[in-house]
Amino acid sequence: MTTEYLPLSAAPAKVPFPARMDARAAVVVQVLMSAAFLAASSAPTPLYAMYQEQLHLTQFTVTVVFAAYALALLAALLVIGSLSDHLGRRAVILGALALETAAMIVFAVSGNAAELISARILQGVATGAATAALGAALADLAPRRAPLVNSVAPIIGMAVGALGSAALAASAPAPAMEVFVILIAVFALLLVAALFLPESAVRRPGALKSLRISVFVPPAARKALLVASPALIAVWAIGGFMLSLGPSLARVQTGSASPMVGGWLVFALTSSGAVAVFTFGRRPAARVLVGGAAALLSGVAVTLGAVVAGQPVLLFLGVVVAGAGFGTGFQGAMRTVMPLAKASERASLLSTVYVISYLAMSVPAIAAGLLASLWGIELTAIVVGGIVIALSALALGGMLRQSKAEG
Repeated sequence: MTTEYLPLSAAPAKVPFPARMDARAAVVVQVLMSAAFLAASSAPTPLYAMYQEQLHLTQFTVTVVFAAYALALLAALLVIGSLSDHLGRRAVILGALALETAAMIVFAVSGNAAELISARILQGVATGAATAALGAALADLAPRRAPLVNSVAPIIGMAVGALGSAALAASAPAPAMEVFVILIAVFALLLVAALFLPESAVRRPGALKSLRISVFVPPAARKALLVASPALIAVWAIGGFMLSLGPSLARVQTGSASPMVGGWLVFALTSSGAVAVFTFGRRPAARVLVGGAAALLSGVAVTLGAVVAGQPVLLFLGVVVAGAGFGTGFQGAMRTVMPLAKASERASLLSTVYVISYLAMSVPAIAAGLLASLWGIELTAIVVGGIVIALSALALGGMLRQSKAEG
């Protein structure tokens, strides 16, 4: 029977170091790290309107800044996603935290689009490295809880990052500086904590060979990933749109220029996703994925109706429902796919899942930024929402067919 936390004695490759924390403490610290990386990823979202005004950026440029993060993260996953299977989780986590701290410093001093893009690229590489290593480390130490934690911690992080940044943007005299100074301090503390993390992976040779670009899906997980992919794409397409152009849509719909409007919209999406994961996370994975696809479909449909009718209250209500699908759709997909990997395949499979996710986040966001410059934000939202509805329906149909075949 699988224990809730695997004893560290089950991981023979330990590095001598005084006062290593135990497995329970390590899991807590790693969850905080995962949330912090995603909080930092959403922190720039409420600041985009300020950047547009002060740096004279177009909406397309804003989406390029956003997508630079997702594409850099994707590249990191492709190249170094399985590196922690060879060097160990702790070494990769330490490197990712150091690089993320550097990215926050670049953000704090940025004064033009090129510097913002550079900061986002650094952040994307750091987050990509951390995502695979932290996800695999949590699966090592708490295999029963890992799918839930790997789904909900990033969502909570995004909610806190967006709302906290929006609050500072609305009240602080120099929000672009203060947001990132706070994050620099957070990551510096986490970097110190990482020195005391135990090593949970068995190191093995082949680190350099693993840096070759590859996408690996274990044979046992291929069918499940194929069925879950439409849901993953739909979830992250709507996430990418909201994190890049959501504040612009909220300003147009509400008529308010306050950064808090965009922050609340992102918070509505991500916080309802976290609540839904906590509420339904222990149900069978297939049922969670079906419910997530249905919630995403209906929530986006309500959101599009609100955009057409010009009803901001209905807009937020639709985003809350879509957020429930955002959280449970991603968590259901993770729980469907990840248990099918062996321990030595976890980081590689997790990287592949995130490759799909971040391609779905970045490519539609770039396209939406271009369309928004040509058609306007509301028509663009309708187009993106229609695609998400179609993908959600495809995922829902695929899961129902599979359930019927298995039944």
